[in-house]
Amino acid sequence: MAIHSRTSDRVTVLTIDRTERRNALNADALEELDDALEAALLTSRAIVITGEGGHFCAGADLTELEDVGFTDRLADVLERLAQAPITTVAAISGSCMGLGMQLAIACDLRVVTDDATFAVPVAKLGLMVNHWTLERVTRFWGEGAARHMVLTGTVLTADDAWRLGFSQVRGDLDAAIELATRAADLAPMTQAGSKLGFDAHGSDHAEVARYEAAFAEAWSSDDLTEGRSAFRERRTPQFEGR
Repeated sequence: MAIHSRTSDRVTVLTIDRTERRNALNADALEELDDALEAALLTSRAIVITGEGGHFCAGADLTELEDVGFTDRLADVLERLAQAPITTVAAISGSCMGLGMQLAIACDLRVVTDDATFAVPVAKLGLMVNHWTLERVTRFWGEGAARHMVLTGTVLTADDAWRLGFSQVRGDLDAAIELATRAADLAPMTQAGSKLGFDAHGSDHAEVARYEAAFAEAWSSDDLTEGRSAFRERRTPQFEGR
């Protein structure tokens, strides 16, 4: 198995385990990741993605990949991860390159160790990433850093990730699980609806309408009643997502 899954306190940790390739993904591992993600979405309030053996993910396993079919399938998996209605956290150590960067930008939040390194080395290989990847790398790193990585193959560091706002916490897997656990205790409808809003483009009326519908639903929800009651009673709210 290339992907291991464990769940505790409504948080699922998905671990990439292809240490012989610094956790680079091949087609079989990608399918395992998608299956594990689908299962986690049925039972969890938050997901952490990490890598075994000191590396997050060194990219796609180019020793096995020969055509763009893999990239098409990868786009589907990344969309599933990015559109997950729960909070997702990338726990990054060591190499986060290429496909690893794509996994990281598909997550909501990133926890980074001091030895982490980041790159989008497409210009070294003569290939390209899809527009979704360029757009999110630019959003989360800033356009200067995005162009620096994509056009020159520059490798950025954990200090760069922190300085530029790509990482939200400096720490290890335990820190990522702690962050995810905090998210898991909060209102699911607020989180799901807010994610729709973050990803809505102002010129896309359908996307904005979906956010507005989620806004209205949250304001009429049992969770809002519970949140207000808990605030008045000075207790921890118990949100059910309805």
